[in-house]
Amino acid sequence: MCHRPLYILAPDFSTDSSHMTALVYSLLDAPLWPLMNKFYRHHQSSMKAVKDAQLWVARQEEIIAGLCLRPVANGYWLTGVFVAPEWRKQGVAATLIDRAVSACDGPVWLFCDPGLQGFYERLGFSLDTRLPHALHERLVRYQRNKAMVALGIGL
Repeated sequence: MCHRPLYILAPDFSTDSSHMTALVYSLLDAPLWPLMNKFYRHHQSSMKAVKDAQLWVARQEEIIAGLCLRPVANGYWLTGVFVAPEWRKQGVAATLIDRAVSACDGPVWLFCDPGLQGFYERLGFSLDTRLPHALHERLVRYQRNKAMVALGIGL
């Protein structure tokens, strides 16, 4: 079960740098799911939102970051983490992941490039060799083409 919406103050880069506007972190309602794929396409990302997932976003007027939590084996598989380039290095991804994971009951797993392992470990994830069977098979397939590590939280 996940909760909605969560707010945090973030800078508004429009004109007045002292003006603060609410950056909203929330589940994206099902009728709005096409907006997630539009966001990914706009930024030329190969990521895609899937229908069986919980789609989480960070937004002001528009989506500035997103992720997918797909149900798997009494937990979730975290995929599709993407932040608009102009919002990177400001803690948006970390906050979005924290909010989404905190709202879930059960473990959360993810696959990432080894270079991102430290980022996810700072959020509480750790190396996980006890993946659900379906995720283990997928990881083995992915590792044939590139370096990948599996991490988990709430195990």
